[in-house]
Amino acid sequence: MTHYPEFPSFNPLAIEDRDIVHQYLWAYQPETSELTFTNFFIWRTYYDFKWAIYQDWLLIMGQDGFVLPPVGPPSRLAVIRMWLHWLRDELALAAPRIQRADARLVAELEEADDLHISPTREHFDYVYAREDLAELAGRKYSKKRNHINKFLRQYPNYAYAPLTEDRVDECLSLAEVWCQWRRCEEDLSLTHEFEGIRQSLLNLDALQIVGGLLLVDGQVQAITLGELLNAQTAVVHIEKANIEFQGIYPMINQLFVQNQWNHVDYVNREQDLGEPGLRKAKESYYPAHRVQKFDITLI
Repeated sequence: MTHYPEFPSFNPLAIEDRDIVHQYLWAYQPETSELTFTNFFIWRTYYDFKWAIYQDWLLIMGQDGFVLPPVGPPSRLAVIRMWLHWLRDELALAAPRIQRADARLVAELEEADDLHISPTREHFDYVYAREDLAELAGRKYSKKRNHINKFLRQYPNYAYAPLTEDRVDECLSLAEVWCQWRRCEEDLSLTHEFEGIRQSLLNLDALQIVGGLLLVDGQVQAITLGELLNAQTAVVHIEKANIEFQGIYPMINQLFVQNQWNHVDYVNREQDLGEPGLRKAKESYYPAHRVQKFDITLI
C-alpha cells in the first residue's frame, strides 16, 4: 500500500508520488491547468511544492505561502477554513490565501461571510475548441493560415513526429537554443522554466505525458508536450520552437492538435500571466471560453 503524508505533515513532491496524486486529481476532473501532477512536478523546484492528505482532500502547498485549493469532494468550506486558519496560526502567515481556486470551489463557499474571494484575471486559462485549432477555418483564422502557408512554402522538407525517448537529447538541445534566445540566465523564472522543460523530457514515461516534434530537414525545430486534463480537455504544458523558422509556432500548434488530440473537445493552453504580448497571442486563437480563477482569503 502506498504511504502518503497525513496533514499537518507534508512531503516534498517526488516522481514516485505521481500515481496517488494523479488519482485525486483525475477523480476531481479539474478545469484549471494547475491541477495536474506534471505541473506540480516540473515547477516543484520553483515553488518547492509539498503535499499531504487531509481526510478526503489532497492539499498542495508551496514556499512563501503559495497554496493551491484542496482537491476532493464538496463541500470544502470546512477544510478551507481549517487550512487558512492553520496557515495563519501555525505557519504565522500574516495574510494567508488560497490561489487559483476554480468556480466550482467558489460556489461551495457562497454562504461564507468570513472569506473574501477575488478573481485573478492574469491566471484565467484560455480554452479552445479542438476543432478550431485543428482546422483554423473561417476568416478570423486567415492570418494563422497565412503564417502556416508561408512556413510550408519556405520549408517543404518538414515532418511531424511523436516525441519518443530516443529524441529527448535533440529536444534538450532545442530547449537550450530557446533559453539562449530568451536569455534565461538573466531571469530566474525562465531559468526554472528551462529546468521544467528538462525535467518533463527526462521523465516522459513516469509522467505519462505525450509530445510532438516538428522537424525541418530532419532536425528538431519545435517541441510540444501535454496530457489529458479531464475526460474532454487536453492541456498543453510546453511549446517551444526555433523562432528563426517563420510560422513555426502556429504550425506545431496545429499539427499537435491534429495528430494527438482528435478525441477531445477542448484544448487548454493555460494563462497569459498578465503579459500583454502573451495575452494578444492567446486571444488571436479565439478561445471558446476562459477558466476563471480566484484568490480566497480570510476577512
